[in-house]
Amino acid sequence: MKAIVFGGSGFLGSHVADAILKAGYEVAIFDMKPSPYLKTGQEMIQGNIMDKIAVQNAISGCDVVYNFAGMADIEKAKEKPVETVELNILGNTIILDACRENNIKRFVFASSLYVYSKTGSIYRCSKQACELIIENYFEEYGLPYTILRYGSLYGPRAGEDNWIYRTLKQAITEGRMTRYGDGEELREYVHVEDAARCSVDILSNEFENEYVIITGYQRMKIKEMMKMINEILGNRIDMEFLPAKSKLHYEITPYSFSPKIAKKYVSKYYLDMGQGLLQCLDEIYKKHHHYKEISGLLINDE
Repeated sequence: MKAIVFGGSGFLGSHVADAILKAGYEVAIFDMKPSPYLKTGQEMIQGNIMDKIAVQNAISGCDVVYNFAGMADIEKAKEKPVETVELNILGNTIILDACRENNIKRFVFASSLYVYSKTGSIYRCSKQACELIIENYFEEYGLPYTILRYGSLYGPRAGEDNWIYRTLKQAITEGRMTRYGDGEELREYVHVEDAARCSVDILSNEFENEYVIITGYQRMKIKEMMKMINEILGNRIDMEFLPAKSKLHYEITPYSFSPKIAKKYVSKYYLDMGQGLLQCLDEIYKKHHHYKEISGLLINDE
């Protein structure tokens, strides 16, 4: 069995590519940039999802297709609505059509809990549109699918568009944490490695043509998360809460009425939040090794 991961060089996609490889699949990664995490047994294909021929050639010979490509940052999606629609909706449809022509056994799409919400702006709309088109491809062409709606992801390989990464980096490099909002916002955090493992488990027949929510056990307020980080770092970090800049993000829950009910899938074992944060801190500290500790704070040593 062979699987291809579009957007497999990124945060979640690279972890899913690793989990699929571990499950015994041949794995191809399709992305605009080479994966820095490429492993033996993973084939790297550089390309753009807007290139129909490249996508068609990449999918040929595959059994399972994952799509993690496109605009994933809500703030950037608001700034670039046309690009978001092109990448997220048209790009996904190009991949879908190649799946149809190649008789793929399962198409797996990375959606978001924001599809339930009235927040999320253009990003939410693009994900909702993709879900409807995927349904139509099943109805019209019989293309089997699974749509994954992820909770708040964190863990190694995250970048600046991940809130926990930005917060940990700011704590390490500046000795403070800034949050736009009062910190009472609730999130269901799931470690990216747990999410990746669940993203392979859903290839079982039970989840064919289903919507699946992938979150963790760790439901927590933003303020509590920041306090936990502060405790891990010896209670030396200043915490600052500023007025929210926008209404792009939900506060307590993303859910508003939606006719599409999803199964919630939680791994039987998972990485504890404290351990996960320590793992992230270790990665960020190594990346920003030019900071040294003086008087209890980290300052630039360059």
